[in-house]
Amino acid sequence: MSGEEDDPLPAASTASFDIPECSESQSSTAASPGKDSTPSSPSSMLGKKRRRSATPHSMVLRRGRSSSTMLSSSSSSSPSSPLPPPCKQSPSSSNSPSTSKWKERGDRGDEAADDESRQYPSPSSSFSMGGGHEGTPSPDEEPHVPADASLRKYVLRKRRSIQQKDEEGICASTLAATAEELQIPACKRLKSAVDSPVEATKCADDAPGEAVVPPTEDVNIIARLPEELVHKIFSYLNEKELTDCAAVNRQLYKTANSLRVWKKLYQQIFEYAVPMYHPHTGKFELRDPARWKGVANPWKESFKQLRHGVHVRPGFSSLYTGRMHQFETIDEALLQYPTRPEKEKLIIVHTGYYHPEPMVIDSDVQMIGASDGFSIPSNVVIENSVDTTLSMVQGSAGAYVGYMTIRFNPDANAANNPTSNQAHYAVMVSDETSPIIDRCIIHSSSNVGAALCVKKSLANPKVRHCAITDCENVGVYITDGATGCFEDCEIARNALAGVWVKNQANPFFRRCHIHNGRDVGIFTFEYGMGFFEKCNIHSNRISGIEVKQHANPTVVRSDVHDGLTGGIYVHEKGRGQFMENRIYGNAYAGIWITSHSDPTIRKNEIYSGSQGGVYIFGEGRGLIEQNNIYGNNLAGIQIRTGSDPIVRLNKIHDGRHGGIYVHEKGRGLIEENEVYGNLLAGIWVTTGSSPILRKNRIHSGKQVGVYFYDNGHGLLEENDIFNHLYSGVQIRTGSNPKITRNKIWGGQNGGVLVYNGGLGVLEDNEIFDNAMAGVWIKTDSNPILKRNKIYDGRDGGVCIFNKGRGILEDNEIYRNAQAGVLISTESNPVLRKNRIFEGRAAGIEITNNATATLEGNHIFHNKFGGLCKATDVHPHERGNKIYENYNAVQKAVEKGQCLFKISSCTSFPMHDFYKCITCNTSERNAICVNCIKTCHAGHKTEFVRHDRFFCDCGAGTLDKTSASCRLQCEVRDNDTVYDSSQPLSTETL
Repeated sequence: MSGEEDDPLPAASTASFDIPECSESQSSTAASPGKDSTPSSPSSMLGKKRRRSATPHSMVLRRGRSSSTMLSSSSSSSPSSPLPPPCKQSPSSSNSPSTSKWKERGDRGDEAADDESRQYPSPSSSFSMGGGHEGTPSPDEEPHVPADASLRKYVLRKRRSIQQKDEEGICASTLAATAEELQIPACKRLKSAVDSPVEATKCADDAPGEAVVPPTEDVNIIARLPEELVHKIFSYLNEKELTDCAAVNRQLYKTANSLRVWKKLYQQIFEYAVPMYHPHTGKFELRDPARWKGVANPWKESFKQLRHGVHVRPGFSSLYTGRMHQFETIDEALLQYPTRPEKEKLIIVHTGYYHPEPMVIDSDVQMIGASDGFSIPSNVVIENSVDTTLSMVQGSAGAYVGYMTIRFNPDANAANNPTSNQAHYAVMVSDETSPIIDRCIIHSSSNVGAALCVKKSLANPKVRHCAITDCENVGVYITDGATGCFEDCEIARNALAGVWVKNQANPFFRRCHIHNGRDVGIFTFEYGMGFFEKCNIHSNRISGIEVKQHANPTVVRSDVHDGLTGGIYVHEKGRGQFMENRIYGNAYAGIWITSHSDPTIRKNEIYSGSQGGVYIFGEGRGLIEQNNIYGNNLAGIQIRTGSDPIVRLNKIHDGRHGGIYVHEKGRGLIEENEVYGNLLAGIWVTTGSSPILRKNRIHSGKQVGVYFYDNGHGLLEENDIFNHLYSGVQIRTGSNPKITRNKIWGGQNGGVLVYNGGLGVLEDNEIFDNAMAGVWIKTDSNPILKRNKIYDGRDGGVCIFNKGRGILEDNEIYRNAQAGVLISTESNPVLRKNRIFEGRAAGIEITNNATATLEGNHIFHNKFGGLCKATDVHPHERGNKIYENYNAVQKAVEKGQCLFKISSCTSFPMHDFYKCITCNTSERNAICVNCIKTCHAGHKTEFVRHDRFFCDCGAGTLDKTSASCRLQCEVRDNDTVYDSSQPLSTETL
């Protein structure tokens, strides 16, 4: 039948049944010798005479248009199609003619249909799909004559019976097709051993008959056949015949719709190991039968969905002729579609290697590979060596290409000539079109061009589940304003970039696996854009993603990891949005930003880098916001060489180096970050850098919190800096930051340490609860402290020594365990208008050849006294108010107590101290005046000086251990005895 028919019905090979036969006594003796009574079809028997055979024949099913006449009528039969009666015994009168009349069947129930299906059919009759059955009218009744004159020749006419004698059990003729009435021949059983349905038919024609007893009305012949035999017969039927058989009765319906029968037919035609789900244009999915919800027979349903396709299967054009089109080449299949405009344009390309002419698709044709197993694309290969293998241009909006390999493989001569194949690709999508490319392997071995090229505005393909690998140049190239949607693709091991995006192109990539490239993974440049979501980008030789020359891609929820250099590289005024990604395990920095680039890095996880987390250099900028940066071998964020990013709301922690490292004139706004748990400084500022550090929480570091050195500058404002193993802030070697409105507490080595020529301005800070001094100033440092609150320190408030200087103005220094301000070792600060009170030692102590300028200070409510000056100390004093101090040292002396009683081992009261020559004490020992009078009475003693000591006699630490203090009655813990500890300075790596 031609391809223009509505429902293709392929021709099929023949099949046969074993049918019980009527006995000779029941058969008619009027059959004319020499006439062949083999049935053909109802139409042929109604239209012309048939030869009658002298010997009985079996009833045979044939494939094709007549193959279902034994089991069913065509699905196009009308509800009034004739159904022959079963073989019955004739009346006793031998002269009664056998006549028939067609009678319409009304709407009947299943029971009536089942009863009818058990009737014994005539070889020349057919079962109806819901048609009527034959009645037995009286001889005088006239048969119904159609009004249409063209159908009158098929009307059954009353004929005189040709029976010659009255015998019981004779089967009357059921169909008057000619002037002579045909009689049912005797039936026979076929031999079981046959090689094919055709041989079965031949054997049936030649074998002699054997009479059997006719079945009764309640016998279902089909039900008596072995199930394996029925399935074997049905396996030779085509889809149209199976559909017809299913309309006969329940028994045949069940068999004709069995999974086994349809699976064998389906796999013979389409080759797929599982059914192909094709609910609508553009969707093809191999779906396991168990996943076809609500479908009883997925094989049959898939056959129905693919029935309009034409097949390209070299060498198999005669395999399944009649209803489905078979072609030898893809070119032939593409040419036939203009002749079938009303059909779905589907080409099924079977297993093989194809070398067609360069294909240009400009219509909505669908082309899909077909092969057994699950490696379909590798078994269906389309290749070209001269020009672009497949071009999809304007007009191909609904086109589909899937489940095949598409290659461009230039010959050796073309490969040696770079200009000969510059514009050649495996697949090119151009102009205004949006085809679908699905589950394909796309490859180009050309060292120029790309495997897949999408170009020009409004080019918008959908590329899904494709593999673009091992190309000798670029994998995917999108340019000139093109877009496109790329989902679940693998792009790997390409010589250059896996993906190139340039010139206003804006593709969409989702769940793509881009890896092991010999260059960069994704390269966007020259104003290229793109949206990359949930991609896995790793193990590329250069960076995972490179952005340059005003390109502005968006990368979200992707993994960028294990790059052989960096993770993301933004340079030459590149931009981009990188959000909610995981960036880890890269050999260099997780993200590089340089040369005036300005990307947005937001809500990413950046960790476990072999170097730093984010590296901004060469006047780079960018917004680094809400990221979690941790566990990197170098700084979490590094800013250098004039770079000026915004670093905001990040967590930077547990690094094996510093948290944020700003150097070589780096700048930047660093605010509201949490920096903690890093091995070195939380934030480093050095070599002329001047960042703004605002509202950060910098804590729990294993060294210092914020470290300014080597001319580091900047603004440290409103930060919480606490719980560091070293000091909270260190300033050294010419650094001059402004430190204002911060809270600095919990430092194990003090709050702020200014040393080695450090400068800085500390204003309006709260410095409290540090293990050592709140502020250390030493070694020629000269900071300015204004309006700070320095309190609750476990040592002194401010300690200035080793030629330290500085200006302390308008500060409140209170409740510290040692002196509010300690000035020692040739230091010379200026203290002006400070309030120093409630200290657990003296208010101000000046010792060891130091001096100071004291102007307008208020010193009150301190335990040991207001202002304590050592021997030979002469500060400049003007307008100070010293009042209401408790003077506990003087009171203890007046009461005759050992001064160790009030100082213990943790403070150093200033008073007159002596040494005992009789006890041979060294110059390192000091004895208070009361111990000299009592414990060393009568000894030769010598005045040392008026200075800050604790009493070694009372502490039991004199060199002469036999001596014991008579004034000290408390148990002494000598392990806690110490002198003023020196602060620890951070070593620069």
